[in-house]
Amino acid sequence: MSAKSSFVDDIERQRARSDISADFYAQALEASRQFRAEYPERMNVVKSYEMPMERSADGLIKHIINEGMNTRECCIDIYMQFLDPDSATGTSRHLSEEVAFVIEGTGYDLHYDVRFHCADEFIWEWDTEPKKFEWGPGDFIYIPPYCAHKRFNSDPENEARVVVVNSRMMKAIGFDWFDQLEPAEGFEDLWVPPKD
Repeated sequence: MSAKSSFVDDIERQRARSDISADFYAQALEASRQFRAEYPERMNVVKSYEMPMERSADGLIKHIINEGMNTRECCIDIYMQFLDPDSATGTSRHLSEEVAFVIEGTGYDLHYDVRFHCADEFIWEWDTEPKKFEWGPGDFIYIPPYCAHKRFNSDPENEARVVVVNSRMMKAIGFDWFDQLEPAEGFEDLWVPPKD
């Protein structure tokens, strides 16, 4: 029986090892062990009074579930958005898709769809004319990935409340692309303009 020829040569064998060492694998094992040990101590139920409010560049929100809240949920962030009568959020975009559920109020979203292609780098182009989507109590709203969007409460007398859900998974795989393109009115002091 003859030995199979190999595509490996002496140069490849020399490159196969290096003088640099690391313990990344051991660190990953330890991080997993620590995660499993502390996971049962995380909150399984978050009471409404434990959910923090935040003045954000996108407006007033109440965090229902957030990565920083030490809950057992590890994949999504959920918050309630409050829109005063005749007001709007800022304009934002993020690489994860977003879903929203209208608790109360009437209004509409403006979505600026995006097209992209990848050559040596990503090239993004947003529509200059938005699509308008009207919503009311009990409605579901879908925002596609990286679509620039803005939400309006069209009721001149009543507040609107919308529950917003975003995935953390894109962030975990290296696509933590999240921009606040413009702030909500009255929240300009919290806005940091994107660099691109």
